[in-house]
Amino acid sequence: MKKTALIMAGGRGERFWPKSRKSLPKQFLSLTGDGRTMIQLTVERLMPLVALEDIYIVTNREYKDIVLEQIKGIPAKNVLCEPSSKNTAPCIGFGAMYIEKLYNDAVMYVLPSDHQIKFTQIFLSALSDASDIAVKNSNLVTIGINPDYPETGYGYIKFNPGITDGRAYMVDSFVEKPGIDLAKEYIASEEYLWNSGMFTWKVSSILKSIKEFMPDTYERLKTIQASMDNVDSEKVIEKEYSLIEAKSIDYGIMEKANNIYVVPGSFGWDDVGSWLALERLQKSNEFGNVVTGDVISVNTENCIIQGEDKLIATVGLRDAIVVDTKDAILICNKDNAGDIKKVIENLKICNRNEFI
Repeated sequence: MKKTALIMAGGRGERFWPKSRKSLPKQFLSLTGDGRTMIQLTVERLMPLVALEDIYIVTNREYKDIVLEQIKGIPAKNVLCEPSSKNTAPCIGFGAMYIEKLYNDAVMYVLPSDHQIKFTQIFLSALSDASDIAVKNSNLVTIGINPDYPETGYGYIKFNPGITDGRAYMVDSFVEKPGIDLAKEYIASEEYLWNSGMFTWKVSSILKSIKEFMPDTYERLKTIQASMDNVDSEKVIEKEYSLIEAKSIDYGIMEKANNIYVVPGSFGWDDVGSWLALERLQKSNEFGNVVTGDVISVNTENCIIQGEDKLIATVGLRDAIVVDTKDAILICNKDNAGDIKKVIENLKICNRNEFI
């Protein structure tokens, strides 16, 4: 069966402010120290499994040119533009409708554009296993990550260890981000995986589920699909998208369907959710600092310091994040990295849109 991939690239990456902006969000930045952007890395690691002409990227209209510039050789028609962000269920449904119109049915890998994978071959093997299970009995398959520690920032997948084909387990439930005590219980039980937000299914399977569990969204997406070859396609997409309910694929489909399997993965996955991820992606120096740019540090330990054009000097700093750009500087305690989004909220309130 034809293998395709859908990469979701419409996010704002607000926890990476001030480098990530509305005009150039996280997925189009290089955060791993090798010069390649997150979306370039995502496409590259898929290439052994899916041809470039079968990779589709769903993004916001304002990012289409950036995608075409960064992903050399991808057909322009493969960049699907949402007029507004409506969370992952409409995004995936939009892509599935487009692929169905082309091929009638196909295997569809669904991946975020901003995750990091350390061991590509193991990752591709997990995707191959997932596609086999997805084709068999039209299952919906997700990739779960074997947890290393009781993380409170991820959702979890509870699986049934008694129902397995050797490569995957039947999913019992998806659970929200837990507190630390509950996360420890999950780890101890050995029946929970981190929810990676990566999926594999046949196009026909996911559209059938959207029709069953999100019928209004399905009908609006069908209207969009019918217009895809017409001159007024953009107007139709604009109208229908404005009426589609914003909903995640987890909440809209995965928490309700009963044919879901999870493939456990251990391939060095990181969702690169905040500046703290740089400590996992880049090497630190002898003082535990992750440093980029022109930096002089004195008595500074366990800091993330990201410079651009100016010299940054730190003295006596501990457990801090310092990020310099041409027009803004972030200084943040590591413990408060999750609150960086609040800066953007304040900028919106103050109408400082030039910094968003």
